[in-house]
Amino acid sequence: MAGTNYADRLAMDALPEKVKAVAFTAKRQTALVDWEFDHSPLQPNEVVGRTLVTVVSPGMEVNGYFEDPRDKPEVGGYAAIIEVTALGQAVKDVRIGEHVFCMGRHAAWQRFPRAEVVPVPEGLKPQSAVFCRLMGVSWATLVTTKARPADRVVVTGLGLVGNLAAQIFQSAGYRVTAVDPLEGRRKLALHAGVKDVRESAGNDAKLAGRVKLAIECSGHEQAVLDCCRLVAKGGEVSMVGAPWKRRTDVMAFDLLKEIFNRYVILRSGWEWELPRREADFREGSTFGDFASALRWLADGRINVDGLYRMVRPHDSQWVYEQLAQHGGDELTVQFDWRNM
Repeated sequence: MAGTNYADRLAMDALPEKVKAVAFTAKRQTALVDWEFDHSPLQPNEVVGRTLVTVVSPGMEVNGYFEDPRDKPEVGGYAAIIEVTALGQAVKDVRIGEHVFCMGRHAAWQRFPRAEVVPVPEGLKPQSAVFCRLMGVSWATLVTTKARPADRVVVTGLGLVGNLAAQIFQSAGYRVTAVDPLEGRRKLALHAGVKDVRESAGNDAKLAGRVKLAIECSGHEQAVLDCCRLVAKGGEVSMVGAPWKRRTDVMAFDLLKEIFNRYVILRSGWEWELPRREADFREGSTFGDFASALRWLADGRINVDGLYRMVRPHDSQWVYEQLAQHGGDELTVQFDWRNM
């Protein structure tokens, strides 16, 4: 078995042929299923670990919950904290038993190249650390924007990504105004420590024309138009929220008029603008942002208390249905795999 040593083989052989995973099985149906796990010889640069927690993306995954029936179960998820159980021979900077972040699915075990795992700072709880993945969504805007501390920033839409965005930019020294029409989301933002939280910002003369950056996290076309009207001439509007579906009859003309006459820079805030890893002459990287987010979480600069609920993977159907209906007081749910 080239590429492995005796200890590696023992660790891989101890794994079941199939592992438990949460999968979409039909339209608006999920279940805990048996999922094929890669038992091929461990490569020198690989890391294998037992999953501790995974977090549900209330945007991408909930939209996937409504997709048409599938030919076979599809395992979702893209954020996991694991406890390392096996290492390839070339991996020298991670140890057995250490906690690391990976972009893993909702499954009981994970296997990734070393370059795609990020060590968790000692003492940071897994259920807090896993939020580095959602912080990375708006962190891409942080490292690419022209706005600088202490410029005025408006964040619209205080779901999970927007809540974290407001905290990130406030912690970085920007003057942040966070906006959401839902009282429950405003309360969560205030609880997290965001100082200026409002139902609306459109009628504030102190803001209109003075905002350097608007971070639109709802994916709502009216919110995009409102942001274009709010920013200063030459200001930026970063579309962080995905436009999953049409919600209004807003005309393209209305948007184009604001962009043209006010020199608005309207751009995608999609995180994949950044390279996955550091590169010369590029600002930021996906995994570099995850590492920075983990440090901020460990330092207490970001507060995730009250943003989530922990549940068993067996309860996945309840989880996705609750999120689809915007039920509950929390913004998302984590699957706890530690007692599987």
